[in-house]
Amino acid sequence: MNRLLRSHLIDSPSILLIPSSPSPLSPSISTVRDRAAVAVASLAGTPRFPHSTRESLVHWTGIDSLEGLPRCICPWLQSIRGWDFDPLLSWSERKVHAMDMSDAVIVKSSRLKSVVWNDFDRIKKGDTCVAVCRHCKKKLSGSSTSGTSHLRNHLIRCQRRSNHGITQYISAREKRKEGTLAIANFNLDQDSNKDDTLSLVNIKFEQTQLKDDSVSVNTGTSNFDQRRSRFDLARMIILHGYPLAMVEHVGFRAFVKNLQPLFELVTLNRVEADCIEIYEREKKKMNEMLDKLPGKISLSADAWNAVGDAEYLCLTANYIDELWQLRRRILNFIRIDPSHTEDMLSEAIMTCLMDWDIDRKLFSMILDNCSACDNIAIRIGERLLQNRFLYCNGQLFDIRCAANVINIMVEDALGAVSEIVNKIRETIRYIKTSQTMLAKFNAMAKEVGIMSQKGLFLDNPLQWNSTYSMLEAALEFKDVLILLQENDTSYKVCLSDVEWERVTTVTSYLKLFVEVINVFTKSKYPTANIYFPELCDVKLHLMEWCKNSDECINPLVSRLRSKFDEYWNKCSVGLAVAAMLDPRFKMKLVDYYYPQIYGSTSAARIEEVFEGVKALYNEHSIGSPLAFNDQGLAWQVGSGPLLLQGSTKDSRDRLMGFDKFLHETSQGDGAKSDLDKYLEEPLFPRNVDFNILNWWRVHTPRYPVLSMMARNVLGIPMSKIAPELAFNYSGRVLDRDWSSLNPATVQALVCSQDWIRSELEN
Repeated sequence: MNRLLRSHLIDSPSILLIPSSPSPLSPSISTVRDRAAVAVASLAGTPRFPHSTRESLVHWTGIDSLEGLPRCICPWLQSIRGWDFDPLLSWSERKVHAMDMSDAVIVKSSRLKSVVWNDFDRIKKGDTCVAVCRHCKKKLSGSSTSGTSHLRNHLIRCQRRSNHGITQYISAREKRKEGTLAIANFNLDQDSNKDDTLSLVNIKFEQTQLKDDSVSVNTGTSNFDQRRSRFDLARMIILHGYPLAMVEHVGFRAFVKNLQPLFELVTLNRVEADCIEIYEREKKKMNEMLDKLPGKISLSADAWNAVGDAEYLCLTANYIDELWQLRRRILNFIRIDPSHTEDMLSEAIMTCLMDWDIDRKLFSMILDNCSACDNIAIRIGERLLQNRFLYCNGQLFDIRCAANVINIMVEDALGAVSEIVNKIRETIRYIKTSQTMLAKFNAMAKEVGIMSQKGLFLDNPLQWNSTYSMLEAALEFKDVLILLQENDTSYKVCLSDVEWERVTTVTSYLKLFVEVINVFTKSKYPTANIYFPELCDVKLHLMEWCKNSDECINPLVSRLRSKFDEYWNKCSVGLAVAAMLDPRFKMKLVDYYYPQIYGSTSAARIEEVFEGVKALYNEHSIGSPLAFNDQGLAWQVGSGPLLLQGSTKDSRDRLMGFDKFLHETSQGDGAKSDLDKYLEEPLFPRNVDFNILNWWRVHTPRYPVLSMMARNVLGIPMSKIAPELAFNYSGRVLDRDWSSLNPATVQALVCSQDWIRSELEN
């Protein structure tokens, strides 16, 4: 047996379990008998070492307690001797924990210097000293040789002790650092009523180089706050789009309980109520902000799909704030039924506008290009015109999404050559069926002299720009595919000469559309002035494409032009007005494009734009107190026509045109308006880094009325599609977890998420 033990001590990897020097977790093992015991215990569970032999060896070693043995052998010894064993307790803790304290006495000593003794009583029983926690009454070793690290560690995790001041127990070694890591600061926001809410402003992550892999976390000095932590959790769920049900996940609950034992975990219903409370408070702040806006609001409406057949309508406010920054905020996210009529949808939108009290501040509304949207815009416009809330009789109210009309045209173009596109997809699959086939194709490409780095690839059918890229790559390898057709009888999906010509033509159309959409989405919040030159270019290309006589292409171009002209006739004046407000172009851009588009009738079209500009300017000047500084009259400025102080509703009806008449006749003969001065001055130099909103912010004192008009017009989202969805057929889809919630909760989550994220971005 000694030979067996000696062999095991020398050869077995388990010898690694025997420490070469004493440590707090594994006391020194000095005798051969103890070393043999370790070797025997480390063989626990080994099939070649029978249980009876193990038991006899334990008896031979004379071990009758666990004291002095490494923890790794204790579970096995427990199974043999029946000892009570908790692997999480140290040897001294295990011994002290089982000690009878009935005749113990409290020790008073002036040498207890550590702050941990403020939370422990030192008790002596015989020759053993015990430290008893004053909070949970747990007994730990209190001897002078045991130190205080184990006491400090217990205080950190003691569940019956408040965590206030816990940082004083972090050891000096843990506090050593070259830098600090500051965690996200979820500050408590207090209103005038001292009602606690949460504000996620000024979240910062500051991390510097750390020394010796030691990190110090600033935990603050405040007491643990259950309400604050509860709302931190709700706000985190909103901000990151987590499912509400995560509060019931076992892993999450275990993590939170270990991280902060004092936190009382909440139910799904409780966190849902907290999210709605956050939404109500954020909505109040949003309402106050909208009420103080210096300009008007443009409203965009988007359809979202949810899991199943559910649909939602997302209403977004677009505006330029007092700092001349373009902003977008979701106002409502309402559930709609496919059976809802246009009247019902119009009424739902009007209800939302009046709920926010912004019907009087509405400047324009941006919808998709469809007949249903036509009727909705007409109904809402009529309601607003009844109260005279719209400028120029609503000429700039009904705006259609430019990116949406481009996507509709792309869908038609790809539909016209769908069979050819499918053949190209089959060709790519055929070439990539095997490495041999791919090598053969590459050899042919070298033979033809094509050294393109792109290669052939399949598209994503839901992203039309990827289809364009696939067709573009296929056209580069056209000669190789023709050669493959001549040398491979198995290749059955080759294109004819006519098909190659048609797909070449359509790909050139797609190239223009991709470039235009890229301009629209280059900026996260594009201003309205960038759209006019791009869409004029599309208009000119469509006129040129109509000259194609191909029996497939000509009808296609006719459909594309018809759909674009419908959009152009509705929105061209608004696009031109926005371009005029760009100091790099002014009216010159209209003067350049309109003769190319309209030919002999261009002069009348240019005059139409200029008259629209003047009419819009005049209405802004009537609504501006700056326009009447020299009149010596007391004016009451509203969002509609100006009234003399003390005027009644009846007098306003009788004097509808008086304000405009007075403004036009009271100016001196030599006086020049903002508009006149702006158009007469030289163009601003064109450069890549030009910021039009910053230009108008700087020049507001020079053009006070025109800058007000620029704020309203440039804030119109001529394209309302998000950059990440600009080439997408599927549109917006609501998260699966949130789709299962009731509509009121969904609106609270989506809206408050947008507001909180926007606040963090700012």
